[in-house]
Amino acid sequence: MSAPAAARPAATRPDSRPPLSGLGRLFAVVAWIEAFTWAGLLVGMFLKHVTGTTDAGVWLFGRLHGGAFVAYGVVALIVAVQYRWGIWRTLVALAAAVPPFTTVLVEWWLRRTGHLTAPARIPGDPER
Repeated sequence: MSAPAAARPAATRPDSRPPLSGLGRLFAVVAWIEAFTWAGLLVGMFLKHVTGTTDAGVWLFGRLHGGAFVAYGVVALIVAVQYRWGIWRTLVALAAAVPPFTTVLVEWWLRRTGHLTAPARIPGDPER
């Protein structure tokens, strides 16, 4: 008789996915930071252009989002090369930085499909 799914170790559950690697976690964190700064910038633009109360949100989150945008692009390229994503997966990940909050959707998709885990080593392949 087999044990219930909750009692089995994660590695034997049918729905288990490998845990995120260090680079995968970095990609996920930067994707969420990019989305958070997008939200701050949108609120700042609302306060500046709609209510006309202050431009401090645009001043602060414009800078933060610019840095997060560049960091996301760099990390996405590093992960794409290290994990051997194809050109289309890489382009989708990079394009996700443009519309608000899309980096979170791409991070979710890549996590669910196992593309944020280190690829298995191929015997005879030189170590990177």
